[in-house]
Amino acid sequence: MSRFHLALLVGTLALQALPSLAAVKQPNILFFFADDQRYDTLSCSGHPIVQTPTIDRLASQGVRFENAFVTTPICWVSRAIVLTGQWARTHSQPDAVPTVKPSSLPTLLPLVLRSAGYRTGHFGKWHFKGPAGFDPAAQYDEYEMIGRNPYFKTMPDGSKRHETDIVADKGIEFLKSQPKDKPFALNLWFNAAHAEDSDHRPGIGLYPWPQSTDGLYDDRSIPPPPLGTPEIFERHPQFLKDSLNRERFFWGYDTPEKYEINVRAYYRMISGIDKAVARVLKALEEAGLADNTIIVYSADNGYYLGDRGFQGKWSHYEESLRVPLVIYDPRLPREKRGRVVSPMALNVDLPATLVDWAGVKKPTAYEGSSLVPIVEGKEVPDWRTHFFCEHLDLAPTLTWEGVRGDRYVYARYFDQQPPFEFLHDLKTDRDELKNLANDPAQGEVLKEMRALCDREMNARGGALLPIERRHAKNPAAISKNAPKKKKLN
Repeated sequence: MSRFHLALLVGTLALQALPSLAAVKQPNILFFFADDQRYDTLSCSGHPIVQTPTIDRLASQGVRFENAFVTTPICWVSRAIVLTGQWARTHSQPDAVPTVKPSSLPTLLPLVLRSAGYRTGHFGKWHFKGPAGFDPAAQYDEYEMIGRNPYFKTMPDGSKRHETDIVADKGIEFLKSQPKDKPFALNLWFNAAHAEDSDHRPGIGLYPWPQSTDGLYDDRSIPPPPLGTPEIFERHPQFLKDSLNRERFFWGYDTPEKYEINVRAYYRMISGIDKAVARVLKALEEAGLADNTIIVYSADNGYYLGDRGFQGKWSHYEESLRVPLVIYDPRLPREKRGRVVSPMALNVDLPATLVDWAGVKKPTAYEGSSLVPIVEGKEVPDWRTHFFCEHLDLAPTLTWEGVRGDRYVYARYFDQQPPFEFLHDLKTDRDELKNLANDPAQGEVLKEMRALCDREMNARGGALLPIERRHAKNPAAISKNAPKKKKLN
């Protein structure tokens, strides 16, 4: 028996031992997941242009987390974190980063929920990098991967339909066939608002929006990015100036005209998601399921949108790590609704939260914490004041590890020669424009943050293998001129 199948067998036996919940009225769970949506691109979070009335209503009747983050800002790893309940360093195979270990598979979130009696479904983006022999469809009762490239799919009648709307269509079909006597957990994971990397035509090429938002924002001028000045870009070390963040800047933002066209199109993609969510929620009501369905809306990572002279995510700044998170629970009393809460919420918390709603004891493999007490308005005195964050792909330029705290942000790009450190003080420099790592006056703070990062890193498996061994099973992931890793002094 292979290690992969042995791990699945052990996990299956463990899940079968979970207590029966037949007598408990379990809530349904509907999880909307956007791609490349930064934290401030909802009208309920104060954006002056983007219109998201459906998500705004969920926030007004639920809870919006104003400090929600991902622990790794890249699509496939963030989604693996949500499915495994583990930091990337914990779940990645050391010699095949970022492939998920077989030992992390038995307690994947859909398997835990299925064992708790849920009918599970997943439609839309997948992008989870599993080991050989792993079958995504086997994790769910209903599953269909729906990708982009292109966003517009040809329908049987010859018409074109956008991926966002197709994902919503599939969700509606799932709800219409939902048995009344069984709870469901449904993932509707969108590819939007990810750029279409293979099509650099401004607007409808790079950010193809669905037909439902044609013409939206044509009457609005798009202001330049607030952190988009050349001076801010020039402060970066050379390796970030040469990074994929900068390369993709020239795909979409290198002239004012191109920037305005593309950002307007990006906003249309987000509003297109909002309209798709509205259609699904209408179907939920019509199916008589809304009163017992918890709704989660979030995104897999942030997005630069020209700030710092960058496009994309991957690096350590706030625009890359911070995401929207709205949770609507219809069971909340009226006085607990419409709150904006400040505790740090992480994507790694979502699996622990969903199994908590399901009435299941959190698997020991899960490293996050349930957000349920915060949603319910309870005091959680020992809640985190910092979190470990990392990016393990795109070596040697964008591989880093760090800690984001209430006040200080620390990051070290460990494949640089020598490793390059950042230290930001959010109290005096909210936009992270000053690197204090070489400031003698901040020597003690740097030492403390470096030690905190080491402790968090070592709790999840320690330093990565040398770069030439890190992708031994995935040689295509190694940059051609990757240097050998040196120890940080």
